[in-house]
Amino acid sequence: MKSACLSLLLVSVCWALPFRQSGFMDFMMEDEPGSGSPMPPTRKPPIQTPPVLPEEPDGPFCPFRCQCHLRVAQCSDLGLKNVPEKIPLDTTLLDLQNNKISEIKENDFKGLKGLQTLILVNNKITMIHAKAFSALINLERLYLSKNLLKDVPANIPKSLQELRIHENQINKIKKSSFAGMANVIVMELGSNPLSSSGVDNGAFADLKRVSYIRIADTNITSIPKGLPSSLFELHLDGNKITKVTAGSLKGLKNLKK
Repeated sequence: MKSACLSLLLVSVCWALPFRQSGFMDFMMEDEPGSGSPMPPTRKPPIQTPPVLPEEPDGPFCPFRCQCHLRVAQCSDLGLKNVPEKIPLDTTLLDLQNNKISEIKENDFKGLKGLQTLILVNNKITMIHAKAFSALINLERLYLSKNLLKDVPANIPKSLQELRIHENQINKIKKSSFAGMANVIVMELGSNPLSSSGVDNGAFADLKRVSYIRIADTNITSIPKGLPSSLFELHLDGNKITKVTAGSLKGLKNLKK
């Protein structure tokens, strides 16, 4: 029995393959396709590139430190020395009051065709370019009070309905100062160093629709001649007028105050 088992063991050993030590490279080769059990190929994740965002179109802008909302550009009380750039082109009201602007240049309001109200009150304006308002074809209200102007600005838009220019240094109202301004309804000229000789005869003749004129606190000594017949209110308080004749108010058939 023992001899039979020994014979069987020897036969098994003879048929066995020779022993071989597996090295590092052998394990590497086993992972290669075609060597040993095939391994599924490893797929690398695609490289994620950030999406290309479209560039924002030009505008709308708002000047630095200003506030722009609902076609109103609020740039008051900022210590500005110049009219800011990049005012939104759809602005209808531009508020620049209480700054330190000394000059209005030719292109300061370029492109603002829809502007209806321009507020420049309480600056230091001494000069306004002759073409500064040329783009403002729809301007209705212009407020220039409390500045240092010596003359009524030239070429004020014919669309204007209200002009307030009191508390300046204006000493002369020329016959051409309000030429073509047939749509003006309110005119405020008070607190300027005006004298009667400084107001040309017929200076207000083109103001065909004006209903309110105030020339208070000046140096005029008589009622200006040639006031429009449309006038409803005329305020001349605080002047040096000593006499009012019947002819002074001739033609003012609508005057109530």
